Amino acid sequence: MSEAQALPLEPLLIEIGCEELPPNALDELVGALAQNLREEFAALDFPVGASNIFCSPRRLAVRFAEVAATAPKVKTVLKAMPVKVGWDENRRPTPALLKRAAALGVAPEAFRPESDAANAVLVAEAEIGGGSLQALLPSLLEKALKRLPIPKPMRWSDHDYAFVRPVHWIVLLHGETLIDAEIFGVRSGRESRGHRFHHPQPVPITNAGDYLDALRSAHVLADPGERRARVRAQVERVGRGIGGQPRLGNGLLDEIANLTEWPVAIGCTFDREFLQVPQEALIQTMETNQKFVPVFAAEGQASMRVAGSAAAEDSKLTEHFIGVANIDSKDPAEIRKGYERVIRPRFADAKFFFDDDLKTPLAAHLESLKAVTYQQQLGSVWDKCLRVIDLSRVIANRLGIDGALATRAAALSKCDLMTRMVGEFPELQGIMGRYYALANGEPAEVADALDEFYKPRFAGDAIARGKIGRVLAVAERLDTLAGIFAAGQKPSGNKDPFALRRAALGLGRTLIEGELDLDLEPLLREAVELLPAMRGKNMAKPTSAGKPDAADAARSTGLSADDKLALTQELTTFVFERLRSYYAEQGFGSEQFDAVRAVPSRTLVDFDRRLRAVAEFSCLADAQALAAANKRIGNILRQAGAAGDGQIDEALLEAGAEAQLHEAVATAATEVAPLVAQSRYVDILRRLAALRVPVDAFFDQVMVMSDDAAKRRNRLALLGRLRAMFLHVADISLLPAAEKTG
Repeated sequence: MSEAQALPLEPLLIEIGCEELPPNALDELVGALAQNLREEFAALDFPVGASNIFCSPRRLAVRFAEVAATAPKVKTVLKAMPVKVGWDENRRPTPALLKRAAALGVAPEAFRPESDAANAVLVAEAEIGGGSLQALLPSLLEKALKRLPIPKPMRWSDHDYAFVRPVHWIVLLHGETLIDAEIFGVRSGRESRGHRFHHPQPVPITNAGDYLDALRSAHVLADPGERRARVRAQVERVGRGIGGQPRLGNGLLDEIANLTEWPVAIGCTFDREFLQVPQEALIQTMETNQKFVPVFAAEGQASMRVAGSAAAEDSKLTEHFIGVANIDSKDPAEIRKGYERVIRPRFADAKFFFDDDLKTPLAAHLESLKAVTYQQQLGSVWDKCLRVIDLSRVIANRLGIDGALATRAAALSKCDLMTRMVGEFPELQGIMGRYYALANGEPAEVADALDEFYKPRFAGDAIARGKIGRVLAVAERLDTLAGIFAAGQKPSGNKDPFALRRAALGLGRTLIEGELDLDLEPLLREAVELLPAMRGKNMAKPTSAGKPDAADAARSTGLSADDKLALTQELTTFVFERLRSYYAEQGFGSEQFDAVRAVPSRTLVDFDRRLRAVAEFSCLADAQALAAANKRIGNILRQAGAAGDGQIDEALLEAGAEAQLHEAVATAATEVAPLVAQSRYVDILRRLAALRVPVDAFFDQVMVMSDDAAKRRNRLALLGRLRAMFLHVADISLLPAAEKTG
């Protein structure tokens, strides 16, 4: 049995008690604390078992299941210094070695040369570690706490230290043993705190393993998973009693759980007259401002809706809502009255804004957009609308969609920004535009597009459903990408103030998932052509080569033809890099993406089809061998400086493997041609996979680089023809290849 196994193991509890912590940061903070502690233990070679994280509005806690009271000693080899520095000519320790040995806690005579080399180093075998948990934990915990992600630490009293919130108690228990420490001016103890109202007295923790039960008896659910489950169960119970279906998304669930220690759901109502206001505004107020759970009509809907789902969008809000209190009140009616009282003025404001906005037609706000700056070099929001109108017309015409509807939607797309409702609730832009457009008698396709073109709004969100919405979504993102790139504000590191990465992904997804048969690069070129001249402001820094990039040249001299081409190519690459992540999340390999990217795609829809074909091809038994053969062919053609597009002279073909490959390639070419015309990429690659046997035989038996120049050219032309058939789909030489083709 090892020393580590012989040491008794006990659970270790660390609890930091604070004033109310920010709910949106609570999960991140406690997760970081557990990770930091584990890293600090590892740095000291102090083994700890699995950990659990606990938290509530007033505490951060981590419990390690198995921790020894003393770290096991570990045998190691300590390096001191070169022999010529540590020993004198008589092999006696120099003052430098004596000082180093004392620092390492090793006898000077324990050091020996690691080898006989001239530059050998003095080393010594030693046992390190073995420090007690009692001695190590205080400093270890301080280091872990200092590394927490706290953007704005708070100071309190006249202390020099700072933390996310003032600290009031600390519990450090190893089994039943108290670990003595003072952190943030607070001495550790074995007493936690219960619920502020149900159990204001201290809660003694006799053993680290009893932590959850002790707090539960004091009306505190310290396990965040247990607390979330209780919130969900309570909301479902109240929802059933109301006869409606609550919508409790994960984000709202997390926030409510992090605001409560003993959650109790309470059903409430508001005046039905407020249902005349667009329900999205009421939902926004309830969920974001008040942390209330909206309740929808129950007809055929799932019991606990996920925020943002299609079901939730199509469901009807009722006059009921659910508040979650942090107390099991003896008089819940009073809490209900309080919740209903606080929601009424907010709903009254929303109704006033909506009614007031309806007095002005949406289109009447167009003129006021001239006074709103979009970006200093790109002009006003009005200017942006004009560019989006032109792009929408071009896109609609190419797709055979009603251009008049598309341009009308583009003209109205930003008008709701000037309404009072969106001014109060910026999250409702687009949504309110749809309501106001319908109220003004605009066509339904136009009204829906004003909301849908913002989609996808977040990760996992669907793209626009309507044709006009998709046209507008593409046009809006094209202008945003082209304009902000040209203005020198492209993303850098993790900074992306204009959300260009999201815009690029939304553009790509809309084209692919909407099956819009549009060539990406010409679309980006159209957007670049519409940009205004931008001179001298916000100049981009030179590239690493010392030359200005495309956007830099565009801003300093205006957009020349070369500038436009370079900027378009830069934007195209940017969009494809976002699509790389999009496809990686779907399980497509990087090599597969690169193989398809290496061959120009007419549209992103075409790119998607070819990528899926390559993914299917990669699963075939012959895929790796054919990838290796293609790689070999590419290398041969490149080294020979040949394009491989010459004519094949059948008279020069030798009987056997060479003639057989020519016949197989000729037959395949005839069969593949109609498949290429129909973009049947899966069938193309399946047909070409059958060439593995003649290809392997050719490379085994034929010398491509023959001394006979005519035969050499003939064989290169044959290989070029073979490779060209694969290039109808992708450059499969970039796929993982077998070590040999045979």
